[in-house]
Amino acid sequence: MTENSQQHSSPSTELPTQYAPAEVEGKLYERWVERGYFEADAKSDKPPFTVVIPPPNVTGVLHLGHAFEHTLIDALTRRKRMQGHETLWQPGMDHAGIATQNVVERELGKEGKSRHDLGREAFVERVWQWKDESGGQISGQMRRLGDGVDWSRERFTMDEGLSRSVQTIFKRLFDDELIYRAERIINWCPRCLTAISDIEVEYQDDEGELVSIRYGEGEDSLVVATTRAETMLGDTAVAVHPEDERYRHLVGRTIALPLTDRRIPVVADAHVDPEFGTGAVKVTPAHDPNDFEIGQRHDLPSVTVMDAHAVITTPGPFQGLDRLEARSAIVAALRADGRIVAEKRPYTHSVGHCSRCKTTIEPRLSLQWWVKVAPLAKAAGDAVRDGRVAIHPQEMEKRYFDWVDNLHDWCISRQLWWGHRIPVWYGPNGEVVCVGPDEQPPTGEGWHQDTDVLDTWFSSGLWPFSTLGWPERTDSLAKFYPNSVLVTGYDILFFWVARMMMFGLYAMDGTPPFRTIVLHGMVRDQFGKKMSKSFGNAVNPLDWMDEYGSDALRFTLARGANPGVDVPIGEDWVQGSRNFANKIWNATRFALMNGATVEGPLPPAEELSAADRWILSRLNATVAEVDAFYDDYQFAKLSDALFHFAWDEVFDWYVELSKTTFMGGGEAAKVSGRVLGEVLDVTLRLLHPIVPFVTETLWTTLTGGESLVIADWPKDSGFRDPAAEREIDTVQQLITEVRRFRADQGLQPGQRVPARLTLEGTPLAPHEAAIRQLLRLQPEGEGFAATATLPVSGVEVALDLSGTIDVAAERKRLAKDLAAAEKEKAQATAKLGNEAFLAKAPDQVVDKIRGRLAKADEDITRIQAQLERLPAA
Repeated sequence: MTENSQQHSSPSTELPTQYAPAEVEGKLYERWVERGYFEADAKSDKPPFTVVIPPPNVTGVLHLGHAFEHTLIDALTRRKRMQGHETLWQPGMDHAGIATQNVVERELGKEGKSRHDLGREAFVERVWQWKDESGGQISGQMRRLGDGVDWSRERFTMDEGLSRSVQTIFKRLFDDELIYRAERIINWCPRCLTAISDIEVEYQDDEGELVSIRYGEGEDSLVVATTRAETMLGDTAVAVHPEDERYRHLVGRTIALPLTDRRIPVVADAHVDPEFGTGAVKVTPAHDPNDFEIGQRHDLPSVTVMDAHAVITTPGPFQGLDRLEARSAIVAALRADGRIVAEKRPYTHSVGHCSRCKTTIEPRLSLQWWVKVAPLAKAAGDAVRDGRVAIHPQEMEKRYFDWVDNLHDWCISRQLWWGHRIPVWYGPNGEVVCVGPDEQPPTGEGWHQDTDVLDTWFSSGLWPFSTLGWPERTDSLAKFYPNSVLVTGYDILFFWVARMMMFGLYAMDGTPPFRTIVLHGMVRDQFGKKMSKSFGNAVNPLDWMDEYGSDALRFTLARGANPGVDVPIGEDWVQGSRNFANKIWNATRFALMNGATVEGPLPPAEELSAADRWILSRLNATVAEVDAFYDDYQFAKLSDALFHFAWDEVFDWYVELSKTTFMGGGEAAKVSGRVLGEVLDVTLRLLHPIVPFVTETLWTTLTGGESLVIADWPKDSGFRDPAAEREIDTVQQLITEVRRFRADQGLQPGQRVPARLTLEGTPLAPHEAAIRQLLRLQPEGEGFAATATLPVSGVEVALDLSGTIDVAAERKRLAKDLAAAEKEKAQATAKLGNEAFLAKAPDQVVDKIRGRLAKADEDITRIQAQLERLPAA
């Protein structure tokens, strides 16, 4: 079943009585790293398996989302390493331009300084200093979690090699006319003073006002509604739908723009919805993305009315006012002029905010650098359509295509100082020169470099190949590109995944950056609510790891990981996983004390008991099942399969069934010890990728092997024994039914009861000793009186309950329960028989009553059976 080629020392039976994660995890992880288990060899002849870490921000700390994602990736890579692949899990961090600059600027603010006081070079040096001293806390936290990354290859998006990759691809895209500079509408943060990407905009419902303003006079007037009255100073048209009869007479004419001395045209544009509002919209091309497109179609001028700080710049009474101050002043002026037709206050609407500083975003016309995405996005779509890249779960493909098939050109410039500076120089006579990494920038009077830096997503989009040494044709690039799989959240499918697809296909001659994209959901609290500090439900995963151990957190997260679905998690579940780790520990400790071993081959099937053959059959079936789930990225299902096999079948049944064998000693005990050793060996291997620490400790003690990290992954030997599975299933049914009866009679679990078992001539006969042990059934003895008889699984179990329970009291208690169940049944039956009630009641109410009726029927049947089994009073 296993083909472990490691050298084994003699196994030890010494295990502490309790598992203490804090005493084990840190030492184990450092041993793994020191021995180089996670390092990937580019010159190896093993088949490669590559995964990149979605690079966390250098400013970040480990949150539950990271812990979840890292658990899944670590499970995949640990298994592939055990399967004999040259496995690379590539670590590293993102420089996180705007987030990092904000952190350092806040630190400067405490000193009463700004970045402008330092100047660009000194400020960037200060950021590097902060990064070296304070950044990257997440690296230590990844070690706590057990991430099996190749630390020798750790990269940073601003390091020398990756900066070379960034400059190289910018130059290539520029030369291929896929990068250009143009004035367009962007998301502008007046606090951070930079363009920001769509992913850095958070939308929330804000309370504002909706005002309706009359433009023009008399019959030649129309009404527009807006939540941003301050932008009317930049209106250059009013637009109506071409087929709207109400305004056909105005199309092509001009009307007066209130509060100004300008007249603006009325244009017909199909973008306008004639059914919405008045069917007329103000057009402000410099301050609204849709208006900008209308302006382009109708050759309208773009009038910018605010500066970078969102302060009004238009000459007149509003000049110098902040946009919100101007809004109130302009509405007041319009009201005084009789131009306000209607006002709605408060008016709740969705407003974009900067995710970093929470300032309201200002759509702004700005001169920026752009990537022409059409050909790149087509290639990214084609790679999925033609099967070169698979998206899992497959239903996420539609979201991917909806995005890449409708991509707008990408604004890649940011008005920051921290980041990859745009490699373009401007000359005194309007020259524009893009410089590659091996080229000298132009010098001389009047030449200067562009002051902007690149969007962080530009460099992280190169991550699958820049980390391997591209643009050089390195051994690592040849060995480990393309990546085998990408594991990431569905929330960045568009922003990060699509960019990696576009850049990878472009830079690597049509080879996509990964073969499979596995999308997971978001971690939520146990009630399905988004975790947030503001909600008071955010959890620091380190707290749970400190309390319950890293394995407990990992197993909880993996058990919730259904493809593409959000993951609820609560502390109770982590406690349950801690209990599972303890169960593994205690069962292995018991096995070691009772002679479990991996020494020598397994005995032939004919020398094995039915229980031995049953557990080996189930073990092989579980190996096959777990492999199938891994290959389909069904982490929740494989974790659940392992949990139930280990806890239910190995620990609760096989170990218990084997106790009588171990107590009997002799050759049978040796055989069961070897089988139990084999079962634990394989089970610990199967569990290791998800719960690496406890399994490593137990497996090395059991087998004397060097490490599970480099052990062989189990293989399904093909051994199945349906007859043994049926036989043990019958034993389980018998024991379960008698246990249920004992519980129903109020017997304590350890209370011994005299019993006669009629097993002779049945498949259960060889199991009598185990059955009696597990059910606490004594031999009949003198004076035995069968006061209760249970026909179960084709045999008869007669129990003498005299002296163990108060039969009269038990009958009275059951009679009371039966009356309550019959009353519940009568009430539910009456309601369901009432046509008037059924006609009015909601479906969920009716379903609930049907459920009550079904449960009442079950209770009545159960209680009646209990009464029949009781001895005569």
